[in-house]
Amino acid sequence: MDSPQQPATPFAAQAVPFAEFLASGKLPDGYLTSEYIAQQFVERLVHYILSVPSGSYSMAELSKLLEQLDPRAQVFFFQRLKETSPECLKDFAPLYYGFMNEFDSLLFT
Repeated sequence: MDSPQQPATPFAAQAVPFAEFLASGKLPDGYLTSEYIAQQFVERLVHYILSVPSGSYSMAELSKLLEQLDPRAQVFFFQRLKETSPECLKDFAPLYYGFMNEFDSLLFT
């Protein structure tokens, strides 16, 4: 007798282990399966980093995680960070300028 397949849990309903991802600096292969999922991941990551106590992660850990994202998702991360908490941008300035430096040639073409 065949049992009915359980539908996959939507990404929005899944717990995302941000602390583990930040500590390891690695996302599982194939974790972000679409642009939509990447955007949802970024939205939740921004909420996470603004919600956890200072010192729960380092900028180096966050940078390693962001480097694994598509460049559009990286830009979206800083855009959402700015929209969500403009006053916190000063805390993320070194990270921001490091990433935006990579896109410098693209910004003016």
